Amino acid sequence: MLRAARREPDALFVGVDPDAAALREASHAAARAARRGGPPNLLFLVESAEALPGPLAGRADLVTIALPWGSLLRGLLSADVSLLHAVSALLKPSGEIELLLSTTPTDGASVLLHTDEDARALARAYESAGLSVAGWRAATSEDVARLSSSWGRRLGIPERRTAWIFQLGIGPATGLGNESAMSRVTAPTTEEVLESGVW
Repeated sequence: MLRAARREPDALFVGVDPDAAALREASHAAARAARRGGPPNLLFLVESAEALPGPLAGRADLVTIALPWGSLLRGLLSADVSLLHAVSALLKPSGEIELLLSTTPTDGASVLLHTDEDARALARAYESAGLSVAGWRAATSEDVARLSSSWGRRLGIPERRTAWIFQLGIGPATGLGNESAMSRVTAPTTEEVLESGVW
């Protein structure tokens, strides 16, 4: 997330994790002075995805979830309606959710994502939960780099482990397309969020 915030200084990034220790290193780096590489457009929130959105409701152009684990992974793989509604409530009407998901039998996951048909079945479950599915595809090493996932690099995605990108939106289901172009939208500016008191 640090690299993404540095690449896009006009966008506001909010990192969320229920485990404060998981955010410690990144939040310390972000708190540095700008001259020492600390991006002023990056904030961190210790909270579970299920407890969102609160004051963040309707503020996000893009919500990215990269390689979740534990209850968040289980909720995404089962298309848990309450979790998906909490995450999608963060979005502006034209906002997007981008997921980078990967599972193996050792993850204890109830759903394994190995084939396009596995991904299609999960996309159908997302539509059944009320989300629109713009597309899905196998993740590339470029996706892992773009999402700043050091964990993804350590797992060897895609060389040693398969992962999938899903692009979702809110509103009525639009039909299951595949291999869609993944678009990037601009997040609200730091000033907009600070003025709104949503931080």
